[in-house]
Amino acid sequence: MSEVVLGEITIAAPTGDGTGEGAVWKADEAALYWTDITRFLIHRYDTASASVKTWLFREPVVALSLTTEPDRLLVALGSHLIHWWPAQDRREDHGFVLPASPAVRLNDGRSDPAGNFWVGSMRNNVGPDGEALEAGGTDGKLFRITPDGAVRVVQEGLMISNTLCWSPDRTRFYFADTMRNLIWEYAYDAASGEIGQQRVFFEGFERGWPDGSAMDAEGYLWNCRYGGRCVVRVAPDGKIDRVIDMPVSNITTCAFGGPDLRRLYVTSAGAQGERLAGSLFSIETSVTGQAENWFRL
Repeated sequence: MSEVVLGEITIAAPTGDGTGEGAVWKADEAALYWTDITRFLIHRYDTASASVKTWLFREPVVALSLTTEPDRLLVALGSHLIHWWPAQDRREDHGFVLPASPAVRLNDGRSDPAGNFWVGSMRNNVGPDGEALEAGGTDGKLFRITPDGAVRVVQEGLMISNTLCWSPDRTRFYFADTMRNLIWEYAYDAASGEIGQQRVFFEGFERGWPDGSAMDAEGYLWNCRYGGRCVVRVAPDGKIDRVIDMPVSNITTCAFGGPDLRRLYVTSAGAQGERLAGSLFSIETSVTGQAENWFRL
């Protein structure tokens, strides 16, 4: 492992998100896309101009993925998936609709090295106007959606699905259940997209709850801690490498970006009495991240 040096934490965009999530780096645009679940938004941060453009949707926007068509993104809304072309703001249904919606909704999602899209679900805690509903229960599932549209339920009985990451050698998959304060590790087959038996990777960390994560090129997981005011870097053996203190409480997800994938972009959610809560933050690091996977069309 190389020594990790962290620069100053800066505010890239003070967007005041209710629940910032779904950060994805788009290298060909030198831009970061992310969502605000509770305000039904997608933001785009242009690094050249340090400006933000925002699009409004009809329901919560929970996750994003690049696709093998550079101008098209795959978007997970609360109840279904759509294809989206940002330049024209063109939107088309993908075909996947979440069973039992709106009692449940989709949550974190990412594409795997084989080009499948993985997305989890949870009991719906966002009302039709973005208002908070009661969460809880074990209604959540983890879905794998293949390029030809086939859907497989990979895991059931989940509370809040979060964190979907793959190791640099494409042999391991990481997935979290937030309310259990638990991140699992699975064997992963990049040829088939199948996963093996789960084992506990990281659990019981006392600072907040596991939200979204990013994986660096050394195989370390950077996990955002909702309510924990930090990002924790976890080694491949499940031990804590370091804890990065953040200026707000609710840290939601992160993605590596920049020309050399050494800038960590971190989203956050609102919190009472925290002026900077809901901002997009950035941290210059000395470690390289992994490039985003693409959904294969």
